[in-house]
Amino acid sequence: MSAARVVPDLRLAGFAVGVWLAALAALHQPARGSAIGGGAALIVAGVGALTGRAAGVDRARPAGPGGPAGPGGPARPPRVWAAVRWIGVALALGAGCGAVATAARMSVREAAPLVALIEAGDPVEVTAVVRDDPRALRGGRGPATYLVAVDLERVRRVDGGEPVRLAARALVLGSDTGWRGLLPGQRLTATGKLLRPRPGDLRAAVVSSRQPPHPLGEPSWAQRAAGSLRSGLQRACEPLPDDSGGLLPGLVVGDTSRLDPALEADFQATGMTHLTAVSGSNVAIILGVILFVARRTGAGPVLCAVVCAVALAGFVILARPSPSVIRAAAMGAIGLLGLAAGRPRAAVPALAAAAAMLLLIDPELAADPGFALSVLATAGLLLLAPAWRDALRARRWPPGAAEALAVPAAAQVACGPVIAGLSGTVSLVAVPANLIVVPAIAPATLLGVAAALLSPVWPAGAEFAAWLGHWPAAWLVQVARIGARLPAGALPWPAGVPGALLLAGLTVAVLVAARRAVIRRLAAVVAAGAVLGALPVRLLTAGWPPPGWLVVACAVGQGDAIVLPAGPGRAVVVDAGPEPDPVDRCLRRLGIRRVVLFAVSHYHADHVGGVAGIFRGRAVGAVVAPDWPEPETGRDQVAATAAGAGTPVLAVGPGWAHQVGDLRLAALGPVAALHGTNSDPNNNSLVLRATVAGRSVLLPGDAETEEQTDLVGRLGAAALRADVLKVAHHGSALQAPELLDAVDPAVALVSVGEGNDYGHPNGPLLARLARDGARVLRTDLSGDLAVLTTADGLAVTTRGVPPH
Repeated sequence: MSAARVVPDLRLAGFAVGVWLAALAALHQPARGSAIGGGAALIVAGVGALTGRAAGVDRARPAGPGGPAGPGGPARPPRVWAAVRWIGVALALGAGCGAVATAARMSVREAAPLVALIEAGDPVEVTAVVRDDPRALRGGRGPATYLVAVDLERVRRVDGGEPVRLAARALVLGSDTGWRGLLPGQRLTATGKLLRPRPGDLRAAVVSSRQPPHPLGEPSWAQRAAGSLRSGLQRACEPLPDDSGGLLPGLVVGDTSRLDPALEADFQATGMTHLTAVSGSNVAIILGVILFVARRTGAGPVLCAVVCAVALAGFVILARPSPSVIRAAAMGAIGLLGLAAGRPRAAVPALAAAAAMLLLIDPELAADPGFALSVLATAGLLLLAPAWRDALRARRWPPGAAEALAVPAAAQVACGPVIAGLSGTVSLVAVPANLIVVPAIAPATLLGVAAALLSPVWPAGAEFAAWLGHWPAAWLVQVARIGARLPAGALPWPAGVPGALLLAGLTVAVLVAARRAVIRRLAAVVAAGAVLGALPVRLLTAGWPPPGWLVVACAVGQGDAIVLPAGPGRAVVVDAGPEPDPVDRCLRRLGIRRVVLFAVSHYHADHVGGVAGIFRGRAVGAVVAPDWPEPETGRDQVAATAAGAGTPVLAVGPGWAHQVGDLRLAALGPVAALHGTNSDPNNNSLVLRATVAGRSVLLPGDAETEEQTDLVGRLGAAALRADVLKVAHHGSALQAPELLDAVDPAVALVSVGEGNDYGHPNGPLLARLARDGARVLRTDLSGDLAVLTTADGLAVTTRGVPPH
């Protein structure tokens, strides 16, 4: 009997898993095929249910000479096989329901009138309702583009025609600032063009709009109140430091609009992302803290439930009752109830029912990693946390400490496979980091909520509450930054579905084996031996960056970003790649805290689009660039970013040189301005020659055949010879053979984006470099590339392509 009480009821879990898998598959299939497959699954479930019922009736008959249990009759089926059969029936039933529900939603996307409007490409007028907050694209050049999730109600051609009435999701790409201030629930009309949606979701179309929207009426009072409170919280946090001031709104309501992307990456690396996003684990942990405080004050079960219900309702209103918030609140509430009751057998069906209900209502959640993390974290809190908490209490742990350790450990173990699949790493610091920050979550959250509530009536009081709240938030920031920089904080792991399944299998095997005391002791000894053996190696070996590095080509996609060492924590950076985040992450991996000089080869977007990432959290001594005005947008972007940081921008040419420590940088070209070439900005690239520790590096930017030929003719081969060549223009075919002969490099670095549309790099060019004795490396294949000096000469090493 005791075993029956411990084993959770998994029948509804089978139904939920069936719904999930079928919805995920149906999102990528035509609606007709999904409907047929769903019908077949329902038939299988019906047959299985009838068969199981008949078997149950036969087993219920009295045993006798001719009965099924009598002599000569078949053996009675074991109880476990009956349970497996009913779980299979539930799985098939869930698969049928999930496929049919998803097919019904996908049929709207495939409606002939809407498809015809998309294929025609004519301007249309849409009537829609906003589903979520508009989100500005980060790192964009020029005016911001706003992503707005909407529900379409009507579409018609601007030049006339019958309107198409429908109920379908869409995504608006709005380039007008009028999209920025919209609230969820706002009804509007807008003009634009319909584009095809991406596969794998329920959006019926993408609306590209250059015009402002025209609101129709006002959103609901709840949405207006939530918008006012969120804006008030942001205003109260404006005087605070960027790190803690940007984190506090994310911690309270998931608003990360001001959060530094680099800091956001630190939270992800440390396993603390749940503190910056509205997720089920975030809600469960916050409510768990409130429940702990209520219990410590002697409150009974009814009062605890009331306090937590009020807190949950307030959170939903403050964070906006959008689908993602409702989902997170549902998962958090179930986790809270299970943790409070300590009855996993009753809680697992509740979790499965809630997950299945959400998936049937919104099948798109099946492909949402946030939904997976919410369900898994809640499952960990239901199935693992109570048992671990009780085990710790049995070993004389204080009740509060046992619960504080069990909650983050259970959530991390349950979410570990998905996180490993997404990030390609397994965090070793997530559990201790989450344990350390537990005391800071409650005060930061409560003070943040107080700041939001006070903002409409007492702005000064709101700023004071936010100022108090930023101190515990600063502790969260400090833990995330230290944890992300620990040399042994994360282990590499296979990315994608194979990596997730591998870790999931290992996790289940360990949890099952750990039920035996002998296995637990053996596992503890093996784990301790592995840590004691591997940790010193991880700490003492160089890792990244390698010692003696003289140049690193950052993997920034289709663009250039080259780093040259200028002392501990200091560097010269040449170009910034197309986006801020990749170059910022590369510099953080190298430990660069100060950029003594930022050099721009030319102003094309793939070389200056990420300039904000160079300045992100770093002092930049000066910016140098060629005296060429095009493209104007790139030049303005560099000038504006430098002006915002108070950094001077200098136009330089041949004869300019800069010395910092052992690094000497000299400009070789353009010797003369070139006009009327295949690409004048490329052929007027600033060509630099760096000398580091007695080794030379040639950096020709995107110079093409014309500028390369001019350099050789005017300067001669001796002036261009170098040990390392950053191959010009991402390895394009537009290379002058005489320049390659003059440089004669030992190492050739190709900075190029994976799967680019330009045909870069050129195969014959790479073959020629290799035939001439150069070691050729590409960022699209090997990630960050480093050339280093050793006692035997030059060596190369790669960091590996980061997971997508």
